[in-house]
Amino acid sequence: MAEPRVLIDATAVPADRGGVGRYVDSLVAALDADGARVTVVCQPRDGRLYAELAPHASVVPTAQSTATRTARLTWEQTTLPMLVRRLGVDVVHSPHYTMPLAGRAASVVTLHDATFFTDAMLHSSVKARFFRAWTVTALRRAELCVVPSVATARELERVTGTRTAELEIIQHGVDVERFHPPAPEEIRAARDVIGLGDTPYVAFLGALEPRKNVPALIRGFAEAVGGQAEPPALVLAGQPGWDSQVEKALDAVPHRLRVIRAGYLPFETLAGFLGGAELVAYPSLGEGFGLPVLEAMASGACVLTTRRLSLPEVGGDAVAYCGVGAGDVAAALGELLADPTRRATLAEAAQLRAKEFSWSGTAERHREAYEKAWHRHRAHRS
Repeated sequence: MAEPRVLIDATAVPADRGGVGRYVDSLVAALDADGARVTVVCQPRDGRLYAELAPHASVVPTAQSTATRTARLTWEQTTLPMLVRRLGVDVVHSPHYTMPLAGRAASVVTLHDATFFTDAMLHSSVKARFFRAWTVTALRRAELCVVPSVATARELERVTGTRTAELEIIQHGVDVERFHPPAPEEIRAARDVIGLGDTPYVAFLGALEPRKNVPALIRGFAEAVGGQAEPPALVLAGQPGWDSQVEKALDAVPHRLRVIRAGYLPFETLAGFLGGAELVAYPSLGEGFGLPVLEAMASGACVLTTRRLSLPEVGGDAVAYCGVGAGDVAAALGELLADPTRRATLAEAAQLRAKEFSWSGTAERHREAYEKAWHRHRAHRS
């Protein structure tokens, strides 16, 4: 029997490529390289990108704007089913919680985490309600739901009653061309973009949203290095987010300490930024997977993170761990900054562990998931 024809709906991918965007982009490229029969539907601005990432795939930019959540949902429920019928698609992969409720194709939905249920206060109330409702809908209506970690599967089982065995656990990979131990010139380029000069620095990469626990990182950093004669800088890279406590934490930092809000860094500078740091700190309150941790590991960084949810599945014994309070972060940062030998040992272990995660392996597992969903769909219809 021929392999099912798969449509990947990439219209939910934001212009600034965060974790979900990197998941979709990398998966599409790996599926195409693996010979999968894939159609990618995307926003008009992403048409050229997906044509380059997946040269053998059929790339279909949407005719109308899907830039706002309301416009995208309307398109997903009305236009996408017609497009699926016209293209003769067998499986629709919706990689960001929502899915078309009507149509002839099998549905595969990726659910990235359960924190909209377990830690709703870490999200805006509208966003939490929206994603809770769509998570429940996807678990009930889709042929198959993909999650990126055992922790996410267990959390969804706990809050929705869905059995872990019913979910397809497929870990993300890491793009080793993008994320690799950087050459000196790559480190210099990243430093130039940030305006760092030669100052050593602690790096953070991620959106400045409550779940990332950035205020505790800022306070912990100030406590850890406040007594040093030549303290490193703290560089916060990523989208602004909506964590109002970040500003309060920054206001309390002594003037002699340098904290840089670098904003969204160009993708090509990330390996130099992560690999050029003294260490990468990611004291998250919980992740569905933890792609920034894996990308830092692949970039040859010493990583400090927490044991919350999926993060130990990614870091294993190759990263350092701390609690989520500012004092916990301060103690761990202080110990690591004072011990270059341990940082080097962890960085070496992290590079080795990162090699266990590949997008080609992720793509292979997704192809198996598409086939399973298609067979389930056909069985239900017969």
